[in-house]
Amino acid sequence: MTLNTLTLSLPDEDATTALAERFAPLLTGQRPGTQPGGRIHLHGDLGAGKTHFVRALLRACGVTGRIKSPSYALLESYKVSSLYFYHLDFYRFSDSREWVDAGFRDILQDNTVVLIEWPEKAGNLLPAPDLDLHLDYCGDGRLATLNAHSAKGTLWITTLAPSQQK
Repeated sequence: MTLNTLTLSLPDEDATTALAERFAPLLTGQRPGTQPGGRIHLHGDLGAGKTHFVRALLRACGVTGRIKSPSYALLESYKVSSLYFYHLDFYRFSDSREWVDAGFRDILQDNTVVLIEWPEKAGNLLPAPDLDLHLDYCGDGRLATLNAHSAKGTLWITTLAPSQQK
């Protein structure tokens, strides 16, 4: 069974952390049948949990030390073993070309992990991600909607779905 969309209830921050931890082996290639790297675009209102998800994911992938929000620097990069992780935040962009002018197109490679908050600020200039992750308020928790845009993203959703439904 393959899925292109998956919706999950995340009742609290621990559930968001658990989802991020389950993504880690998919992005690092540690899960059989997966290759390291991929792009995830994160959507949601301020405070919806985008940065929390990214921090939990980076920690689960083996990033040690301080994990800073790229809100002001626009980009934070990390390296674990031979895998590069790039966390970008486009919230402060007022022009959709700013990310291109900043040279960020160069990091959009298949063998890196690229996590972009507020990708809509880039207009239609960004290539499609492997996965869109939408975090929406739902009472005290969040509703996570995952949409795949590539074979890799579909594999991630298909892999995550069965264990979420147990």
